[in-house]
Amino acid sequence: MSFIKIKGVIPPMITPFDENDMVDYEKHIYNMKRWNQYDLAGYLVLGSNSETVFLNEEEKLQLIRLTVKHRAEGRLVMVGTGMESTRETIILTNKAAALGADCALIVTPFYYGGKMNDEALIAYYSEVADNTDIPILIYNVTKYTHVNISPRAVGILSRHPNIIGMKDSSGSIPQLVDYKREVDMKEFNLMVGTVSSWFPALALGVEGTVQALANCCPQECTDIQRFYDEGRMEDSRDLYERVFPVNSAVTGGFGIAGLKYVCDKLGFAGGQVRKPLLQLKDDEKDKLDKILETAEIV
Repeated sequence: MSFIKIKGVIPPMITPFDENDMVDYEKHIYNMKRWNQYDLAGYLVLGSNSETVFLNEEEKLQLIRLTVKHRAEGRLVMVGTGMESTRETIILTNKAAALGADCALIVTPFYYGGKMNDEALIAYYSEVADNTDIPILIYNVTKYTHVNISPRAVGILSRHPNIIGMKDSSGSIPQLVDYKREVDMKEFNLMVGTVSSWFPALALGVEGTVQALANCCPQECTDIQRFYDEGRMEDSRDLYERVFPVNSAVTGGFGIAGLKYVCDKLGFAGGQVRKPLLQLKDDEKDKLDKILETAEIV
């Protein structure tokens, strides 16, 4: 398979739910039409911020279909197809491939985290890559999995012809430097998974990101990179610092419910979170409103 170079911002798309706890596919289509108006590199369907762990297979496949159908021309469709077993990961990834996905983002297995050492993770990703019809990327998201893939393992896996990159959501810049040292940046998409790492990552030569804030602030997220590429370093850094507290709020303090609230606030369709997650309380909304005002987002 040919190498896919990924440059730019990709939102890990939220999944809107209605008041009956069902996926609201019309709102998903609405969001895609809105996101198509921005200079995004593509879309991640079934990411952490998509509440993927709450979706059944039928819902997952329908979201993939709609994302492929409604993407703007030239936009990449990345799909989060990591399951706990190697077998099920391969099966779901190939179903996504058949629906038109361009590549798959595979989270580190984590339920038996104590056994997910270098040997196990190298074997897992290698076997998945050997048996999937689209290229795959490694997904390192330690705050959810409590598994952290080592730079050594990433370096070994980066040489597999069907493993084209990695999304590192650990937020660790020192570790990002270690990852960079182990891979060939011309042949491997080393990407960060949060706005908090975005400006430092750009300075390290990272060109791609999948970040939650791009759901609700796609212009700001893409402008940080545009300013940087244009040599407007101060503008890039200033914008990064201005939206940093918003990112911290929606990816940390208030979680997906907060992210969806901000999406609703800024003209996107956030919808409900799926139970057992709880909706935001009024006092939490007030706090988020103040953060948005300070960041000059509203």
